[in-house]
Amino acid sequence: MLHQPYKGGATNFLYNLIFCDDLALFRPEDSKPLSGALAVLFSPTPRMEDIERIAKDENQESRIRILAFNFLRLHKVAVPSRQLLGVVIEVPLEGGLDTLAVFADGRMRYINQSEKIAIFEATPPTMDIPSQKLMQASAVALARIGPWDKPRLPPPVEGNVRLTFLVSDGLYFGEGPFSAIQRDPIGGPVLLAASELLAKIVDTATK
Repeated sequence: MLHQPYKGGATNFLYNLIFCDDLALFRPEDSKPLSGALAVLFSPTPRMEDIERIAKDENQESRIRILAFNFLRLHKVAVPSRQLLGVVIEVPLEGGLDTLAVFADGRMRYINQSEKIAIFEATPPTMDIPSQKLMQASAVALARIGPWDKPRLPPPVEGNVRLTFLVSDGLYFGEGPFSAIQRDPIGGPVLLAASELLAKIVDTATK
């Protein structure tokens, strides 16, 4: 089931795409033959060793690696634990939902509460340090929480913030009132780093 926190269909599609938990969303709409890792993932008879190769390839796009790890887990193939590949921060505001996603390969996605979108296929130099700080803080938080073994929840309610970690062995997350997460020794550094990065993203987007 696709969650729909935004008014626009395209915005909701991008929102759900961020979490990399539905392989079907990554199938191109046109009828061109698939190539590379997606051809392997969408093969009617994929070989598990090929899927494993994609999952372990650090030169592969992080989102594709997440899809591959998800595929392996679905087919009961053992995967490494707590390998962080992305983090998503969701903050419901009066005007809508703010969503920031940062991936280990440097790609970033930001959906503003007004549904304005910023997409970065590589980390701009001005955002490199805050992006690294966010991933480092997320790795520390990840080591102190457990995985979520149920379907992804709907977006958090207003007043809360949710930190979702996209990991080799599944989805991990923490959620609570914004002020409580700010003070929390696990979530606070993640939220602070995300705020610093978001300021850079907004500054770049408005220019």
